[in-house]
Amino acid sequence: MHFLAPARAQFSAVKRKVVLQAYVSSRGAHDLAITLSGKPVISYGPGGRSSRTGRVATVFGANGFLGRYLVSKLARHGTIVMVPFREEMNKRFLKVTGDLGVVNFVELDIRNIESIEESVKYSDIVYNLISRDYPTKHFSFYDVHVEATRRIANAVAKYGVDRFIQVSHHDASPDSPSEFLRTKFEAEQVARDIIPNTTIVRPSPMIGWEDKLIKKIISWPSYTVNNAQQEIRPVHVFDVALALQKIGFDDSTAGNTYELYGPDVMTVDAVRQRCELEALKPYPYYNLPKKLYANVSEVLNQILWWPVGCADQVERMTINQKVDKSALTFADIGMKPEKLEDYVGQYVRHYRGNLFQDVAPDSVAERKREREFIHVTR
Repeated sequence: MHFLAPARAQFSAVKRKVVLQAYVSSRGAHDLAITLSGKPVISYGPGGRSSRTGRVATVFGANGFLGRYLVSKLARHGTIVMVPFREEMNKRFLKVTGDLGVVNFVELDIRNIESIEESVKYSDIVYNLISRDYPTKHFSFYDVHVEATRRIANAVAKYGVDRFIQVSHHDASPDSPSEFLRTKFEAEQVARDIIPNTTIVRPSPMIGWEDKLIKKIISWPSYTVNNAQQEIRPVHVFDVALALQKIGFDDSTAGNTYELYGPDVMTVDAVRQRCELEALKPYPYYNLPKKLYANVSEVLNQILWWPVGCADQVERMTINQKVDKSALTFADIGMKPEKLEDYVGQYVRHYRGNLFQDVAPDSVAERKREREFIHVTR
């Protein structure tokens, strides 16, 4: 051993102590928060990717449409995120949404209580986004919405997690003709029975890169049962994900019910017309008898292994969105949602025809004649 080694070790210890004291003395009162259970939470950093909020959040359904944006919102500010997953290949893209060690994965079987408890036992916030638009031979609407919520809520209560946020659906009602919406409402009641301060969030139809509204409109062929006259209040998925993050970090929102909807009431046909305006080409749809469409969808859902819809989805096409006046909204958490025309263009502009890159023709006839010519460039 070198004769200077003890001196070097002593100097390093003193240096670490001085640096630690300087770090602690630079902390402010705003870096310390107390959770509902009295647990102190200390954050550090300027609020970026390599900062830490001091909280751990579990997001069930993280690889879904809304879940991936919520994980990104949480992880990019340094919240440790636990991601329960079923399929290895479907969750890997979430790893890069946060810094090293921020996004962590836990294998989940919703029928296995131990795997659920392993996902929530270290968390401060638990989001339940698990949902299914159509039943399968292994999981019914009741299994996915009600029983899964019951198991998760029981695990949250067992380990004393501070916040439980149940993401439901607009128009969830016990009297709805849709089984999907009835089980969504029942899941809300189950969550509140087990954890009285559960926060319920009911988002409107959401629009984004992986949505099921615009992508259905611009796909061919597109079918409907009521001439696309269903009234909805579309909302940007970014707004909903940010609202969920705010709700999770604000303990004053515990026990409240929120309905997150866009500023405009529109029919699905009006959304289609807006897509046509942005994409510069028509997107026709085919109106089918409701009973025929429902029966065909139900049969295809039972014999095919990829999503093709079901009879309940056809039923939901005829339900106009209603707003619960007693529920809180974006305004109650200091947010103002974007209008559809402000963001829909970025999602449909990639579907524009190549002819519109040049000077627009004067008529449809000229556009058709233009296709007869071969343009040669040097």
